[in-house]
Amino acid sequence: MMLTLGIETSCDETSVAVVIDGKEILSNIILSQLVHKGYGGVVPEIASREHLKAIIPVYEEALRQAGVSLDEISLIAATYGPGLVGALLVGLNFAKGIAAGRNIPFVAVNHLEGHIAANFLAYPELPPNHLTLIISGGHTSLVLIDGFGRYRILGQTKDDAVGEAYDKIAKILGFGYPGGAEIDRISKEGNRKYFKFPRGVIKEDSYNFSYSGLKTAVAFHVQSLTPEYLAQHKADIAASFQEAAIEVLVHKTLRAVDEFQALAVTLSGGVASNSRLKELMSERLNSVNVRFFCPPPELCTDNAAMIAAAGCLRYQISGPSDMNINAVPYLKLA
Repeated sequence: MMLTLGIETSCDETSVAVVIDGKEILSNIILSQLVHKGYGGVVPEIASREHLKAIIPVYEEALRQAGVSLDEISLIAATYGPGLVGALLVGLNFAKGIAAGRNIPFVAVNHLEGHIAANFLAYPELPPNHLTLIISGGHTSLVLIDGFGRYRILGQTKDDAVGEAYDKIAKILGFGYPGGAEIDRISKEGNRKYFKFPRGVIKEDSYNFSYSGLKTAVAFHVQSLTPEYLAQHKADIAASFQEAAIEVLVHKTLRAVDEFQALAVTLSGGVASNSRLKELMSERLNSVNVRFFCPPPELCTDNAAMIAAAGCLRYQISGPSDMNINAVPYLKLA
């Protein structure tokens, strides 16, 4: 039995988890930094300081909740990128310190590979070969997976990530930060056909994404409205924006399913929690008899359980990481 201690501090969640053999979660503590709400987005310097304050208490709670001691830990895994460099360094150096002090093997984990591992963690029956859509505030990528660790990136965003577009539109509509969940909630009260915003398909034969045009179109539309009219139609605007954002994700995923004969599709990342996306994706995939998997919300957000699972799987493939490895803020999915 391999007990992996996972550590995740890539953005504004301080998370530590204990996972058995990369398959069973004993604990997964996630502390979100609410201080950023007042700034309308994550402030990197503040994020780093908040991680420094939280990392030890969160680590201690993860061990306590798992019912294990550090002596029982077989492997330490921590995110080394992509993310905010200061935030990454807090978790990475904390993990390397424990590993060096206790002579425990250490694995540096790609955050994006962590999101992929979340599905393997949540669904043991998941086919190793499948298509995944990684969607978050920083990433929008369509990836063909030939088993864990073997990836072919079909397409990715050329400008704004879908989660970033959600947060910007939420700010324009006065919903605050983070705005994705609020747009999802209020969209249920709105008319998706209120306004047809652009769908942002770069080229029909491409799997790349673009959300800057959609964001700008919504901003210009809002600017053209009187305050009274805007107040009456916020839910309609949110619903119309969401439909435009999601239809492109679903359309390109279904086209890739057809071209590459994928038998299963997974969602990964924070936007995977979006209820309308899951509804539409499930409906379209069911119509072509393709299996659909989406992790529970606690495994969609940034969390250490997925990092522990990815670390365990990566260790089995490549062994321990070099202890001199540094944070890589713009790390790509290899």
